Amino acid sequence: MRGPRVTLEQWRTLQAVVDHGGYAQAAEALHKSQSSISYTVAKLQEQIGMELLHIEGRKAVLTSAGEALLQRSRHLIEHAIEIEQVAASLEQGWEAQVALATDAIFPKTILIDAFKQFFPESRGCKMLMREEVLSGAAEVLLEKKVDLSITPWVPPGFMGEKLMNIDFVAVAHPDHALHKLGRKISSNDLTQHLHVVIKDSGVKQSRDSGWLGSDLRWTVTNLESARQLVLEGLGFSWIPLHEACEYIQKGQLLPLDLEENYQKNGSLYLVFANKSIAGPATQLLASYIKTCTQAYIKQQLSLDELRVSSLNTED
Repeated sequence: MRGPRVTLEQWRTLQAVVDHGGYAQAAEALHKSQSSISYTVAKLQEQIGMELLHIEGRKAVLTSAGEALLQRSRHLIEHAIEIEQVAASLEQGWEAQVALATDAIFPKTILIDAFKQFFPESRGCKMLMREEVLSGAAEVLLEKKVDLSITPWVPPGFMGEKLMNIDFVAVAHPDHALHKLGRKISSNDLTQHLHVVIKDSGVKQSRDSGWLGSDLRWTVTNLESARQLVLEGLGFSWIPLHEACEYIQKGQLLPLDLEENYQKNGSLYLVFANKSIAGPATQLLASYIKTCTQAYIKQQLSLDELRVSSLNTED
């Protein structure tokens, strides 16, 4: 079986011409002469036997055949890079660093327990952890900035393993006006009061956590700030049950008695950037995150149990 006539470098050159808008720009990006770029693309078209680019004004534009082949060539380059990454991983045997993204709603105690188990076996592996909100943990996967992500959304092209469900509870200070209505609280009631929402750390699909559409809102960038504002009596917020648990038990926060259809929950997934090339350190950390999550789930109180606990605290 004969080998391919076109090299990866030729496809890479074509991609550069298209991505950078012309031969001169591609030459600058690839640190080559413009004549070298022109020759490489011309040779590619000759070997393929069809025109892939034509000039419109001063810009190189793809033909229909060029568009089809360019997309396939991108996959080809990605696969070639992946093969090299696998080789590097096999050669090193152990990663120098593991980059982990975690959604802010993932319980910190799970991470701490997982890190405590991982550290003695880490062989000096560095840890880079970034905390994201909503779409942020998925976005960094797509941008290939992390090896592992704990995210509420599994982006297309990735496989996620469900870690846990997260229940959110709407809470306010015990003296907040919403607690004094003496009835079930409706969405209309909520829109009449200040709502503290958490901003999405993602850029491409940014949205605010739990926002009901009211103009009466303050936006913060993390759970800690939202919780502190609510503890001080400034509005209400939806907070993960495990984050609110301690404050509800102490009587510092009380769950709002909402109409049933206003309850909120979600799920978190553990997602590898690329499991086929994940090194032993990444896989070891992932295994500890999973086992520590299961241990944590068995110890959690339900919202109903917390309501009973808060009533006992008031008594």
